[in-house]
Amino acid sequence: MLRRAAEISSGALTSIQDLLRPGVRERDIAFELEFRMRHNGAEQVSFATIVASGANTALPHAVPSTRKIENGDFIVIDCGAVYEGYHSDESCTFVVGQANDRQKETYRLVKDAHDRALDTVRAGVPCSEIDRVARTCIEEGGLGVYFSHGTGHGVGLDVHEAPRIAAKSKAVLEASMVLTIEPGVYIPGLWGIRIEDTVVVKENGCEVLTKVLKDFKILN
Repeated sequence: MLRRAAEISSGALTSIQDLLRPGVRERDIAFELEFRMRHNGAEQVSFATIVASGANTALPHAVPSTRKIENGDFIVIDCGAVYEGYHSDESCTFVVGQANDRQKETYRLVKDAHDRALDTVRAGVPCSEIDRVARTCIEEGGLGVYFSHGTGHGVGLDVHEAPRIAAKSKAVLEASMVLTIEPGVYIPGLWGIRIEDTVVVKENGCEVLTKVLKDFKILN
């Protein structure tokens, strides 16, 4: 059921990428994304869908607004579907039209933190260690002050469950736990980036349930 929830949300998120273009309002994208998740079998959405563009992406919990996408914007989309009572959670960050060097470099840094954290996930690893790996990567890039939340959380019958993937967490990963990995950088007044996948903990690694590729992508 968790796999199906992830398939529904990832499929809808993939299908709306052609709407991410200059002149389209954040709110309209959110409405369409939620419609497609429900049309594809979601009972409901896991949480209020986040669609943020431009400077709004610097707000980790941005609310979709009437702002219209502009050329060169980052767009952060955070969404999830509920299937048979179980939740999914996934965040993607795209660029519309063109990207400057700072955008490319910052995305690379967050993606590296995401990938290193994923590589660290396995049964027996402390949750605080996952957070340390992701946070250290961003700190080494000089942007640690802009990583303002934990690296992840459990997902299941609620979209936010134990364990917390955070510096002060005392939990240790166990096989079959389902959790998110979601490092981010949020620079006030400029833009933000979040890259999030939902994974299943295995004895010797993890399996990624969410399906949208997290490589840097410029939408034309």
